[in-house]
Amino acid sequence: MAFGKAKQQINNNFTEGVIWKQMLLFFFPLVFGTIFQQLYGTIDAIVLGNFCGTEALAAVGGSTSTIIDLLVGFFVGLSSGATVIISQYYGASQYDRVSKAVHTAIAMSIIGAVILTTIGLIAGPYALKAMEVPKEVYPHALTYLRIYFSGIIFSLIYNVGSAILRAIGDSRRPLYFLIVCCITNLILDVILVAGCRLEVMGAAIATVTSQAISAILVLFTLMKTQGACKLYLKQIRIDFSQLKRILYIGLPAGIQSVLYTVSNMIIQASVNSFGTTAAAAWTAYGRLDSIVWMIINAFGISITTFVGQNFGAQQYGRMRKVVRTGMGMVFASVIALSVIMISIGKYIIMLFSKDPMVISQGEQIINTIMPFFFTYVCIEVLSGAMRGTGDTIFPMIMTCVGVCVLRIAWIFLILPHNNTLPMLMYCYPITWSTTSLLFIIYYLQGGWLKRRIKAHGFAPEVKEKKVKKVKNT
Repeated sequence: MAFGKAKQQINNNFTEGVIWKQMLLFFFPLVFGTIFQQLYGTIDAIVLGNFCGTEALAAVGGSTSTIIDLLVGFFVGLSSGATVIISQYYGASQYDRVSKAVHTAIAMSIIGAVILTTIGLIAGPYALKAMEVPKEVYPHALTYLRIYFSGIIFSLIYNVGSAILRAIGDSRRPLYFLIVCCITNLILDVILVAGCRLEVMGAAIATVTSQAISAILVLFTLMKTQGACKLYLKQIRIDFSQLKRILYIGLPAGIQSVLYTVSNMIIQASVNSFGTTAAAAWTAYGRLDSIVWMIINAFGISITTFVGQNFGAQQYGRMRKVVRTGMGMVFASVIALSVIMISIGKYIIMLFSKDPMVISQGEQIINTIMPFFFTYVCIEVLSGAMRGTGDTIFPMIMTCVGVCVLRIAWIFLILPHNNTLPMLMYCYPITWSTTSLLFIIYYLQGGWLKRRIKAHGFAPEVKEKKVKKVKNT
């Protein structure tokens, strides 16, 4: 199937233009979309916390969300390989390959849904027990997990479909879909939880139904889109040449996501050991914490997309400008957000629970972690840039060692000597700082880019020579 260039000018091309302006135009719909996506769980938490109590609140966050993140995160990491190669093909104007990658990615989401549904339903109960979920929380958490994984296909299709759109510069339509679905989730939560008193079951049904709507909308959009990203249902199949590239880039990212989440599961188990109040406080903080993560992650996706297109177009100097510009924007955003969260965090925690102990411990967690969030910035920005070129193996190793292994070591070697909630929380800034240092050294060394250029068969990078101006006398 061939595609003319005239049909391709329907989306943003990031290989030219003012970087910071383009990045902001791409970033804002993306971050608002991510916020609305996260609002699924936040709305569930607010409604359950206020209408059903602390046990129900703990059930939809903490251990439950960690298990979901473990499995869904692996697939999203795996499918990020499709996002990278689509952006590279788009930047290089290789539209036939864009189409093959799109149909392969959608096929992957369907196959992945079958696998994750099976794993989630079978392994869910064992995972909850392994994480030492309090007995009074366990039945509610298990109900939420079973319903969520039964409809996980909708989440995967939406995530892959919106990632395809973002890879070619369209971050607006996924935002519109999520606004509609978030409103739907809110209405269903009020009806099913507050009105019908279905508690956790009602919240889970509301979430899955809303995700189903988002999946339908993104599929419909891809089917109506003109150009290389147009989806033809009859052509949804695995192209093994594209699958090989997707797996090469995406598998390390998926493994990294799993190991990252495993370390968080160990942290969650440690939090659970402090009791239901601490688990509820951690759940409430997690919703607050997710706002900062959404900002950082949105910038990371933006940088990956920009770098991917410019790498495909062999504009390496512009790639570096993207990294520098993105780094400054992320640092400024994270520092500003941290100050705001520390100032008003207590009142946000109060939205989820009126329990004074939950509020107190939630505020303690905020004051321990938020001042150090800036230490994570280099990890997200630099790994996003490397991912855009297809370099994922070494970033995975650095993240696994600097974050996952060190975090687990902290819990088993340091925490027993001072078994308090703040001491547990300190593992975050310690591991972020260490891993950021590793990424800075690896990025500045420069060998990673030369390897990616050679792997793609591109011409070697030529450094621009500085020309000295000589004054006429």
